[in-house]
Amino acid sequence: MDGPETRQAGEAAEPPPARTGDVVRDARDARDADPGRTAALVRAAQRGDQLAVSELLELLTPYVRRLCGPIALADGADATQEALIAVFRHLRQLHEPAALFGWVRSIAVREAVRYVRRVARCVPADLSELPSPDDPQLASDVRDVLARLSPEHRAVLVLRDLEGLDERATAELLGVAAGTVKSRLSRARLGFRRAWQQ
Repeated sequence: MDGPETRQAGEAAEPPPARTGDVVRDARDARDADPGRTAALVRAAQRGDQLAVSELLELLTPYVRRLCGPIALADGADATQEALIAVFRHLRQLHEPAALFGWVRSIAVREAVRYVRRVARCVPADLSELPSPDDPQLASDVRDVLARLSPEHRAVLVLRDLEGLDERATAELLGVAAGTVKSRLSRARLGFRRAWQQ
């Protein structure tokens, strides 16, 4: 082999540092990225390394978009941007890089709900940036039904049904009592079912 790929005899074959775009194909893969690499990116970004900040942004954007989109609907892109700004503004406060995705999830959901409240409008949305199932009609129907739910109900559905969090973790993220999560989830699922059947 010629060029930068050439190794000296006896050197271990170590893969080149992966750019996040090469290893993370979509938002679902973000949490599957190499934890050691992700932790190194976090530490470097905390020290002010702009390349690390850029790569971390590339890694986190689809994940944050996937969380904010169903909550903020038409304002999903703006809520995603606000959430990412908050993440990077407070990145130095993250003491355990291994907790990155849980920490980011907490910020993203809170920022999405806060953004929707601030904008104070619930309008039908274009969720085209969200991953869609193979059936475009089904995806369109789900978007329409989600648009009929309140931001708080969408947030609970995202955390419980999309992210798979338990009641306690959802309550902590949303800053509400576990009983509130339970009642919101029940109302959200009922509202979703009713809207779906129409």
